[in-house]
Amino acid sequence: MDAIYRYLSYRKFLEDWFVHKKSQNPRFSHRAFSLRCKQKSPSFLKDIIAGRRNITAKQEEPVIKILNLDEDETRYFQDLLTVEQSKDRTQQDRAFERIAAARRYHGAQRIEGESYRYLSRWYCPAIRELAHRSDFRIDPDWIRKQLRPVITKTQAQEALQILQDLDMILIHDDGRIENREGSFATPKQVQGLAVHNYHQEMLNLAKDGIGRFSPEERHFLALTVHVPQSLLPDLKTQLNDMATRLFDLCETTKSDPEQVVQVQLHFFPLSKPKDTP
Repeated sequence: MDAIYRYLSYRKFLEDWFVHKKSQNPRFSHRAFSLRCKQKSPSFLKDIIAGRRNITAKQEEPVIKILNLDEDETRYFQDLLTVEQSKDRTQQDRAFERIAAARRYHGAQRIEGESYRYLSRWYCPAIRELAHRSDFRIDPDWIRKQLRPVITKTQAQEALQILQDLDMILIHDDGRIENREGSFATPKQVQGLAVHNYHQEMLNLAKDGIGRFSPEERHFLALTVHVPQSLLPDLKTQLNDMATRLFDLCETTKSDPEQVVQVQLHFFPLSKPKDTP
């Protein structure tokens, strides 16, 4: 079977591991796995793979022992557990950074880690859009000073590398910039975390922007309304359609791009639904 570093879900790894183990020893079963983990339920492994239960801290050591993982593989498996099971976003972020580093080191596909970093750093999509300007320069110092707020030179260099790795920009030998569609792939195991980071960073920038920018440079509009829950899907559809129209408006304008702006469309509850304890 594939090395553990090819996996971004510990459940998928366990599923493939069991199939591989079964092919080597037809008598090996879910019940045998449970017994070796000292678990009463014969469906212990099956329930984990299906997502019906998690691996607890107490169960972690016997499971790893059965898998016969070495020290590096054990750390990787534990990081997979953290990404899928932890409710602490900071812990999840740090675990995924270690996962991405381990995958690069062990020669696994790099694209997932770069996609994650693209969404988790607000300045990556900003620089991608900035690259459409006719005066854009492949100069980290110039780039960082164009952004608001200003970023570091190291961050600008990192963003340029991520954009190139994702094939979103191509830098020719003569210094010309070619904007491309890119190859963007964020597996479902980390989509929620990456998108959470993206929105968190953009909302923080929006909050700071109220005081940083004059009313002529920004526009904030909000509504507080009462709605039936049945209307929520329609609200999402309306906002999605609005986002499409705004994107088309920006993409089809004949004027040269001059500035990068962030447009946010969202809603969230301010109360519990009716009849909720």
